[in-house]
Amino acid sequence: MAVAAGVVCCLGLAALAQAREEPAGTGRGAPPAADANLARRAAAEAASRSLDRAPGPTPTPSASPTPTSAASAPSATASPSASRKRAAPKRPADPAPVAGLTRAQMANAKVIVRTGRELGFPRRGLVIAVATAMQESNLYNVASGVLPESQEYPHQGIGWDHDSVGLFQQRASSGWGEVGQLMDPAFAARQFLAALAEIPGWEDLPLTVAAQSVQISAYPDLYAQHEWRAAEVVDAFLSAGM
Repeated sequence: MAVAAGVVCCLGLAALAQAREEPAGTGRGAPPAADANLARRAAAEAASRSLDRAPGPTPTPSASPTPTSAASAPSATASPSASRKRAAPKRPADPAPVAGLTRAQMANAKVIVRTGRELGFPRRGLVIAVATAMQESNLYNVASGVLPESQEYPHQGIGWDHDSVGLFQQRASSGWGEVGQLMDPAFAARQFLAALAEIPGWEDLPLTVAAQSVQISAYPDLYAQHEWRAAEVVDAFLSAGM
């Protein structure tokens, strides 16, 4: 009897356990439709929140989207004229008048010195040229009173020595050039210096001899009196960086 009762009891417990496992077994892998939709929506929201809150790189001032060529590009506000001003070389200032000359005389002396420098003449040649102009025209660009044509060009006085004109009182009738050319101080200086260069050993000649060899003046000894003043003028321009 005891054995039979035990068997019946075991069978009853087994049946009860099977009854409890069947609902759980039938529901695995196939949840109700409402529960499945809720699960998918929850998963999507969780993924969306995860993307929104994902940390990115910390922005820094150097991370601004500036083109790599911006550093070498000129400023948009830079003025072309300002660039030209910065690039332009600084010209040496003209020296103040020396040796008792006026500004007009200094300006004419500057033309002689500049022309001589352009032609490659040494200081000695520049002194000879300036001293010669001091004697011939007192360093003024002089027209001729007997040559009305010369007065049509810029001039600083009127002379009466035949048809002699300009700083060096050169004569068109003697082949120095056209009247208009000889009234140009730079042209007149070139003509004098070119003639001086043809004198053999002119660098070693006394100033008055060198000047007279070019000018063929009736008063050859008068050039020497201007030598010290001419030297002072030339040195003033050379010291100024001309």
